[in-house]
Amino acid sequence: MPESSAAVPASNTPSDTAVLYSEKLWPNVWVWLVAAGLSGAGILVFAPISTAAGITAAVVLFTIIAVLLVLSTPPIVVTGSTLRVGRATIERRFLGSAVAFRGKEATAERGPRLNGLAFMCFRGWVDPVVRIEITDPSDRTPYWLTSTRHPEQLLAALKSRN
Repeated sequence: MPESSAAVPASNTPSDTAVLYSEKLWPNVWVWLVAAGLSGAGILVFAPISTAAGITAAVVLFTIIAVLLVLSTPPIVVTGSTLRVGRATIERRFLGSAVAFRGKEATAERGPRLNGLAFMCFRGWVDPVVRIEITDPSDRTPYWLTSTRHPEQLLAALKSRN
């Protein structure tokens, strides 16, 4: 699995369905190393039975963890008319201002400054976050907060209009 996906550059004349930005929040290398380490515990548990059982358990555990990590990897896709983060989609006409945060500011956005009504899609292995204001009067969600490895490119795609 790639550590990060490169952003798709915006075109000069985007249509409603043209992808302006695309990213998947793949786990970092250290997450895969932790998964391998946890899987190795299967060897310790089953080695008293037999070495083959321990190795089999480790392989099965790693496979399960890997499948879960891949299936839980959310995409971020901006088109001319919509924003999709994970399984949630919103029309871009309901998006207000967007702001990127890194480091301590990103931690504060995910923690003490977080509004409990906000839509959240962040991963612990991706530090930067982008807060996107929601202007739909019928939606109680004040903003979306999402992790992204390329906050400036996501902001540029959100600012581009048809």
